[in-house]
Amino acid sequence: MQSPRIQRALISVSDKLGLTGFARGLTECGVEIYSTGGTRRHLESEGVPVRDIADYTGFPEMMDGRLKTLHPAVHGGILCRHDRPDDLAALAEHGIVTFELVVVNLYPFEATVAREGATLEEAVEQIDIGGPTMVRAAAKNHAFTTIATDTEQYGEILEQVKDHGCTTPDLRRKLAAEAFAHTAGYDRAIADFFAGATAEGPFPGTLHIALRRRAVLRYGENPHQRAALYATAESMGANLVSARQVHGKELSYNNLLDLDSALAMVRGFGSPAAVVIKHNNPCGAAEAETPAAALRLAMAGDPLSAFGSVLGVNRVVDAATAEALCKPGLFVEAMVAPDFDDEALAILTTRPKWKANVRLVKVGHIEPSTETWSYRCLDGGVLAQEADVLPDPEDQWKVVTDAQPTEAQMADLRFAWATVRHVKSNAIVLAKDRTLLGAGAGQMSRVDSVEIAINKAGDRAAGSVMASDAFFPFPDSIEQAAAAGVTAVIQPGGSKKDDEVIAACNRHGLSMILTGRRHFKH
Repeated sequence: MQSPRIQRALISVSDKLGLTGFARGLTECGVEIYSTGGTRRHLESEGVPVRDIADYTGFPEMMDGRLKTLHPAVHGGILCRHDRPDDLAALAEHGIVTFELVVVNLYPFEATVAREGATLEEAVEQIDIGGPTMVRAAAKNHAFTTIATDTEQYGEILEQVKDHGCTTPDLRRKLAAEAFAHTAGYDRAIADFFAGATAEGPFPGTLHIALRRRAVLRYGENPHQRAALYATAESMGANLVSARQVHGKELSYNNLLDLDSALAMVRGFGSPAAVVIKHNNPCGAAEAETPAAALRLAMAGDPLSAFGSVLGVNRVVDAATAEALCKPGLFVEAMVAPDFDDEALAILTTRPKWKANVRLVKVGHIEPSTETWSYRCLDGGVLAQEADVLPDPEDQWKVVTDAQPTEAQMADLRFAWATVRHVKSNAIVLAKDRTLLGAGAGQMSRVDSVEIAINKAGDRAAGSVMASDAFFPFPDSIEQAAAAGVTAVIQPGGSKKDDEVIAACNRHGLSMILTGRRHFKH
């Protein structure tokens, strides 16, 4: 059967983004628009012809808008099968018109419950009833009815209506699938809210995670593994899932992992900062007065490992920052930043030898993370925990040695502590002048991590500070660090041998801070 021409659209949306242009375009194609309260008033204020659904049904909105579209004249027009003479006869008998296009997005329940101080009564009023009913009806009848639930769908729908007067069966089927996913996610959010409200502690009895596929990737960690990228329903702020790639080859699975690590790390610095990531660990990091200076220092931290790395910067990349990447012999896989100005893009896409392939990704303004939970998959289940994204309160730090850290050492200790939490445990970093000099990552023995960090730093270890993501079980790490010229240490404490570790620091004249909080990253 030929797709039915779109004669009428029923529009009832909470999010008005892009609505005026979409509705005006439909009107220009001869589509008659019906709408409800707030949406109708919005369209009227924009000069778009619209008919009030209450005038059509003869039944007024009531109960503060709780009841407005739950009417046979509405749902008959959505559910009508255009190839069934009996359906069409029933509509004619009861004076019901067909709706070939339904445009609905739901009350902002998730945004409401996420707002600090939101009450149960406010949450309940944001539970949409008529909206999901219309969405499900239109999606069920997708053979004849087009359903739009996302502002990003408007363009493709309008293009097809302009070209053909209708939408294709393939598009309607795709939109129906997205609509059912939309209502399922909405109901999951409501269920999670009420489960959380009645749960003992912060963890609900049943955990629902709504994910939406954003891309199919070339392959996974290895070429024989297939992979895809999914977005959580609550993806907000600067993140890799909603980022815009402005240059380069398609992002790979491993690129995304490394870029995410780079972004997570630069979030933690208030000053201009740059990080160099290799295999999900930082091999370079620095804070400085400008992003260009920070990037030069970060790249110098471990130049050998920086080859084929992924970079992160927490400021807009300008020409000076781009120039810092143009030195001979350097190869970079990808870079994430809030944005790239025009001059920087021109440099990065024409000057380096690797210009054609470097992936440049902009994420917008970078702020501290708002993630509240992190998840890890196991065979047969998922681990959930609070996300370790908040800075540690310095008023809980304690200097436990005879020597007190100098002002310069404190600046380096803060930098080292902000860095070590992003290194795979067992983690050790050496830093000086707010620059990462050496990192020991993922070792089974902490003293081995210390040795690796010292070897990476080389002669630069003299005068540096050392950070450890967890306590030192023995004083041997302090002995190694002191022999290399380390002058101050920051670590959580909590070992049975803390007294011996502190005594070792005192013997060598090192200052040491205990933070009281560890940052394992397995």
